[in-house]
Amino acid sequence: MNSDDARFDTRAIHAGQAFDPTTGAVIPPIYATSTYVQDGIGGLRSGYEYSRGGNPTRTALETQLAALEGGAHALSFASGLAAEDALLRTVLAPGDHVVIGNDVYGGTHRLIRRVHGAWGVRHSTVDTSDLDLVRAAIEPDATKVLWIETPSNPLMKISDIAALAELGHEAGLLVVVDNTFASPALQQPIALGADVVVHSTTKYLGGHSDVIGGAVVFAPGRDELHERVQFTQFAAGAVSGPFDAFLTSRGIKTLGIRMERHSSNALAIARRLEEHAGIARVYYPGLESHPGHELAARQMSGFGGMLSIELAGGGEAARRFAESTELFQLAESLGGVESLVNYPSEMTHASVRGTEAEVPASIVRLSVGIEDVDDLLADIDQTLARL
Repeated sequence: MNSDDARFDTRAIHAGQAFDPTTGAVIPPIYATSTYVQDGIGGLRSGYEYSRGGNPTRTALETQLAALEGGAHALSFASGLAAEDALLRTVLAPGDHVVIGNDVYGGTHRLIRRVHGAWGVRHSTVDTSDLDLVRAAIEPDATKVLWIETPSNPLMKISDIAALAELGHEAGLLVVVDNTFASPALQQPIALGADVVVHSTTKYLGGHSDVIGGAVVFAPGRDELHERVQFTQFAAGAVSGPFDAFLTSRGIKTLGIRMERHSSNALAIARRLEEHAGIARVYYPGLESHPGHELAARQMSGFGGMLSIELAGGGEAARRFAESTELFQLAESLGGVESLVNYPSEMTHASVRGTEAEVPASIVRLSVGIEDVDDLLADIDQTLARL
């Protein structure tokens, strides 16, 4: 069977991961090389010349990434923000305009607002779960990109990818979806109409908090865009190294089964927290009380491992909670096998204070790991009892 025709978990294990034909090694080797011998000037072996331009270990990961997202091509970067920056620099010019959600990763908002903004790129920040607001924010002849993050970070808003893609395409926009929170195991934006999918592969794809990386995946028919972004990557150099690519590929092979456990643990915790008097609100799309629950159930196959809570005691209670858990470790990032707690307003989203994307001080974000759920529930219960 061709791995491209296989189901998700099979593709995750086999796409781009053929055994080594020389030795029969089941795991493809790590090509720790900077350059490649040529068969005469310009006689490249399998197209490899210099590892900034291409490396077999990175190629294997890119094949894997494209297969998981249903894309035609993928590029692997040194970080998620490097991936986003290369894409944006390729498609935008001074005077262009971007529509972006009002609840997105703080680093993405900072990149567009401060780095590309200094270059003359403008942006509008709107609630992308409201189609009318998105439509009103689009500037004819100026808006070039519609940037969607769903579920959003950290308030877990759900945006209708298919409807937004249709709206964006009617206006001639490039529709980009950040699929980091859901991962391709739970959500397939290209199948819903997205042109490009971006990832921080640091998170669920790598899955073990031991590697930094990013990716851009291109929908079928976007070959020319892939070539242009690939040139930007080659010219600017933000590539993933072979060891990072190997670690990410290794993590991907267990993505499907990990996401099942992340999702079941998060749902159990969300239900427990929803019943607690000290919690004013739980933000998790797997709960029937979530305003985006029905939409999430339609466009996702599971609800993921991320949830946020609003403490009834406000910012001070939120800080105490974040600093008091034991199994949930206080740290940046998310998506690893271990559970993490984060205080967004002063950690991951500190850079958006004072903007439309500012996160309330009463919010705590949980990245629910794959530990035994009873131990995680006990940690939550003990923490709340101490507040």
